[in-house]
Amino acid sequence: MPQTSDESRNWIPDALAEYEGPLLRYAGRLSNGDMERARDAVQDTFIRLCRQERAKVEDHLAAWLYRVCRNRVLELRRKEDRMTPLDDRKLAVSAAETPDPAAQAQQHDSVAAVMGLLDHLSPNQQEVVRLKFQNELSYKQISSVTGLTVSNVGFLLHTALRRLRSGLQQLEA
Repeated sequence: MPQTSDESRNWIPDALAEYEGPLLRYAGRLSNGDMERARDAVQDTFIRLCRQERAKVEDHLAAWLYRVCRNRVLELRRKEDRMTPLDDRKLAVSAAETPDPAAQAQQHDSVAAVMGLLDHLSPNQQEVVRLKFQNELSYKQISSVTGLTVSNVGFLLHTALRRLRSGLQQLEA
């Protein structure tokens, strides 16, 4: 049955009406009841849906929505897990500590050494290392970006880190 232009225009509001509630419940469970995180994830999911061509997601819309929502909740959870809240005692200790100039120089030298060693990796290894550690992408996201398989991304990262570790040990010796 051919679609009218009204049906074509209303597919996103229709998807929102049908899936927003179930996605909020799903995201709420995934985020351990943190409904603010759940709402953010669902909102981001529908924003991403707006950027998709209808033909690319229409035949698997529910699966696509749940997958994007799940990935977004997990991404938000990982991001928040990396953050540690400061209480007054930690803040007082942190504010009072000043970095030791020798430690700063050592850290600067270490960073420079790693960056130098990074230049000696293959272009694929450099790319996956930068995507992982500078851009904080998951293996799956790196796989999507580079077109490599997830296992290949893991292998490249493992090999690159082994080479970097070895190079640092040689520099320290």
